[in-house]
Amino acid sequence: MHTTAQVDPAAELFRKESASNPIIEAEELPLCATYYAFGFPAEVRTNSARVLEQFEQLWGMFYKLRDTERIQCDVRFVEDSSTVCPPEPTYHLMLPLVISIADENNFGIVDLERMQVKISVSSAALLHPSYVQYCLLGMPGCCIATRLAPAVHAACVAFNGQGVLLCGDSGAGKSTLAYACARAGWTYITDDGAYVFDAVNRQVTGNCYQMRFRPPTAEMFPELAGHAMTSRPGGKLSIELPTAPMTDITRSQTAHIDYVVFLNRRAPGPPQLIPFSQAKARRSMREVVYGPPESLEFQHQAIETLLAAPLFELQYTDLDWAVERLQALATNGK
Repeated sequence: MHTTAQVDPAAELFRKESASNPIIEAEELPLCATYYAFGFPAEVRTNSARVLEQFEQLWGMFYKLRDTERIQCDVRFVEDSSTVCPPEPTYHLMLPLVISIADENNFGIVDLERMQVKISVSSAALLHPSYVQYCLLGMPGCCIATRLAPAVHAACVAFNGQGVLLCGDSGAGKSTLAYACARAGWTYITDDGAYVFDAVNRQVTGNCYQMRFRPPTAEMFPELAGHAMTSRPGGKLSIELPTAPMTDITRSQTAHIDYVVFLNRRAPGPPQLIPFSQAKARRSMREVVYGPPESLEFQHQAIETLLAAPLFELQYTDLDWAVERLQALATNGK
C-alpha cells in the first residue's frame, strides 16, 4: 500500500505537524473496539463514534483468522469547519516508520516494529468515506503486510476448491477477470490484494466483501452500469460495490493457491496459456515488498512458497475465453 522514499523531509514535516497538533498525545481516547482486519486483530481507540462507524464499514465483516499480536491503532478526531475532501496524502518510508501526511489535521504514522498506528482525521475527511478509509484508516494494513501476512498485488478466485492467483500490473485486468469468474460460478476471494497468512500451506486471504472496477468495466457488464463513481486519490474514478447484495456470487475470505497466473491482454498472436518464468514472477511479486530487513526476509519467504505453485501466463483478449481456459486449468491441471 505504501512504498515511498525521501525520508528526511517527511520526518521533518511530521515533526512540525506533530508539534502544532498536541492531539497526538494529549487527548483521551475513551472509545475502544476490536476489529479483524483481513482476519487479524486490531484494537482501535478513538474519541469519536463516527470514526468507529468508518472502521465498521472497513473491517466489520471480517472474521478472525489468527490469534496474533494485536495492532494498536489510536485515532484522534479533529473538528474543523471545512467540508472539502483533504488532499491526497504523501507517503514516506523512514524505517521502521511509515508516514502519511495530507494536511495539518489529516496524517498518520505506523511503527512497523511495535505494531502501533497513530492517526489524526478531521470532520471534513469523515465526510468522504472512500478517502478516509483508503488514505488514513487503512494504515494498519502496513503492519499486516510486513509482519503478519505478506501482500501480493493480485486477485484471487477458486473453482471447486482450486485457488488461482491472478497477477499483473495495474490495468492488467485482474478485477475484471475475477468478477467474470465469479459470475461464472467461481468463488470470489479478492480483486486486488492477496495476503499470504499461511505460507506453508499457500493460504491467502483478501477482501471478499468488496469489488472495485474501473469505469470501462461497466461496458462489459450491464449490471454495473448506472452505479455512482468514487473518486480515488490521484483523481482516478472507480465503481466500488459491496458483494453482500450480490446473491449469485459465492465468496470466501480464504483460499489455497494451486496456480499462479500472470495476465497479458496485449500479447500478439492467438490466445494461449503458457508457462511463466519463475524469475519474472519473483521480480513482479517483490515490487510491493518493503520494511525492515527481518520483515523483508519474512515476505520473501512467503513469496517463494507461492512460486512453488505452477506458474502461467494467460494471453487473451476475449474475457469468456479466459474464464473457460482458467476453468480447464483448475479442472485438469493444464
